[in-house]
Amino acid sequence: MLPWVVRRTRLPLLSLRCVDCRSESATPGKGRFRVNANGKLLDVWLLVRCVSCDRTSKLTVHERAPVTSFDPAELHGYRVNDPELVVSRLLDPLLARRNRFVLDWTGAWRLDIRSAWSDEAWPVRVEVVFEDPVPVRPERLLAQGLGISRNEVLRRIKCDIPLRRTTSTGFTFTAMAEDWELFKVRILVRAGRGW
Repeated sequence: MLPWVVRRTRLPLLSLRCVDCRSESATPGKGRFRVNANGKLLDVWLLVRCVSCDRTSKLTVHERAPVTSFDPAELHGYRVNDPELVVSRLLDPLLARRNRFVLDWTGAWRLDIRSAWSDEAWPVRVEVVFEDPVPVRPERLLAQGLGISRNEVLRRIKCDIPLRRTTSTGFTFTAMAEDWELFKVRILVRAGRGW
């Protein structure tokens, strides 16, 4: 089975309306938290800024949470702006729902194809793995990876998930051979190896 990996190239933008300029796009920038203590209670926010006017806004991560409810490593991560903690909070669907934003993954991911198609017997089975929950339609992903049209994907690919429904979890598919030589050239060109 050949591996394909969907990787994040940068943090996604947030579809979030700015209160100043009414733009609908914000960025987490370098990823910064703000921690505010009020007695024995903590508020934690993730700071984002508008891509148009640069206005900073706060996304509520924790509100009036007792200090004792935090894991010490997590609390330290908030204080030092740990990049992994920023990513995990930003990708948390509960945070998105609570703060009313949607992630915009346009241009924030790539498909890595590390496979030697010429050595494989047909039909070829491929496993697609997602490192982050990037929402993509499988037919578009496969068309990009195989260098064929989406109609051809629907005709030549066998998969146990709906190809036209968005997914962000891994899946496997089987590519059925058409014209072997033409198909091999397309795959090698798409993988950047040349012929």
